[in-house]
Amino acid sequence: MATQCIKAWVYGRVQGVGFRYSTQLQAKTLGLMGYARNMDDGSVEVLACGEAEQVEKLVSWLKAGGPRSAYVERVLTEPHQPDDIPLRFVIR
Repeated sequence: MATQCIKAWVYGRVQGVGFRYSTQLQAKTLGLMGYARNMDDGSVEVLACGEAEQVEKLVSWLKAGGPRSAYVERVLTEPHQPDDIPLRFVIR
């Protein structure tokens, strides 16, 4: 099955509330590879690679608000083809 990758930027109260850790757990549960990292503007950037259906489930989870401690205002996504796909899902 082909690997699909997306890059997402999650805006709202998403730093300092366990958002990256919860995203990592969700991604691992879905069998995805990639990363979650804090950005200087207060957003979180997420790279997710894996089966298209599983990637879409993660995007839906992000749009639904992620962990209960977070408040997601909006999620922007775009297809992405990284030079190197991470071998697991990490927090950066």
